[in-house]
Amino acid sequence: MMIVLFELIIWILTGFFSVGIIGINYLYTQKMASSNWKIEKNPLYLPKVSIIIPTFNEEKIIGYKIKNLMKVEYPINLVEYIFVDSLSSDSTMNIIREITSLYSDKKIQILTDIDKKGKSNALNFALKYCNNEIIIVSDADCFWQKNTLITALSYFYDKKIGAVTAPKRLLNNESTWVTRSEDRYLKSMNLIKLGDSKTGSTIFFEGGLSAFRRELVDKFDPYSTGSDDCGTVITILEKNYRAIMISETEFFTTFPETFKEKIDIKIRRSVQLWQIYRRYLSDLIYNKIKISRSIIIKNIFLFFFGPFIFMIFSFLTLLVFLKIPLFSLLLLIMFIPMVREYSFELIFNYSIFFFSLLTLISRKRFLVWEKPGDRELFTEKSLIEKNLI
Repeated sequence: MMIVLFELIIWILTGFFSVGIIGINYLYTQKMASSNWKIEKNPLYLPKVSIIIPTFNEEKIIGYKIKNLMKVEYPINLVEYIFVDSLSSDSTMNIIREITSLYSDKKIQILTDIDKKGKSNALNFALKYCNNEIIIVSDADCFWQKNTLITALSYFYDKKIGAVTAPKRLLNNESTWVTRSEDRYLKSMNLIKLGDSKTGSTIFFEGGLSAFRRELVDKFDPYSTGSDDCGTVITILEKNYRAIMISETEFFTTFPETFKEKIDIKIRRSVQLWQIYRRYLSDLIYNKIKISRSIIIKNIFLFFFGPFIFMIFSFLTLLVFLKIPLFSLLLLIMFIPMVREYSFELIFNYSIFFFSLLTLISRKRFLVWEKPGDRELFTEKSLIEKNLI
């Protein structure tokens, strides 16, 4: 009897420190996300900006990307566009040259990174040509709203802000159950990022819009995490500047519509996140970060240690249900659609985290600059409907 009681106590504790803490964090960040900014922003603040667009075999969408950039509102004399290509084997470069030639009034640079060692390497090559106050990275498959630049850059008026990003939205969010599931996940993560940002900083950034103070960026992803966005934010926090996600603007992209493609993307991203968390853990131990420490500690606990606790909880759940069958009635809660959907996402993401750790331990390497597989999902009609081109 004492053994069963002990197992029940451990089961309840592991459930609380995995599933329970996730729920508490969500409710807390939801509250913080609705609070006011404690930031001195100015919509009239218009710094000079360099926008870097890395490309590799983007012939299907690069034309749309250029049209989208030219549609974004910002003083023409304060912005430059830098396209850096990693030896595309298709007609990407020809399209860039052809379309940009129509905008002779814009400052545009077209570069070629002959090393072809990945996105971060291409960005670091382009960084040498950036001398403006703010540098922004935007992936070729991500599309901004008209107000994106003016809105995002207004936050840099506050001298404590070192980096700004925006929420990611899906153009094909209703295409399949996979994209619907991802859309729910993004909404939850965007809320957490916003809540953390208003509290201090977010450690999660997006390649669709990653804006940094030029003086703070010596190199993209200096710790070789594999993530040019989140990996660069580490150095922003190390220099005691805030990194935030704003909500007044957003960018749009697509997401693969099959479960296999979703798993591939999640594993690659999770491998990067393991590297990022490991770096943050090291920074905390050696006291290299003094800003937003509570947020970093919280995220390390939730996403670094959380998966291990959840696996113990899952194993104990099976034991408890076998020893006390009446407890299996708790599964009836899964008939509630929202509970079922979020439970699936939680189990899926924790499982992916575990598998990605094994991948990392086995030192399996993913392609650093692979050919995009979802470009057919972009249509001129969908971009026009969102007023993006």
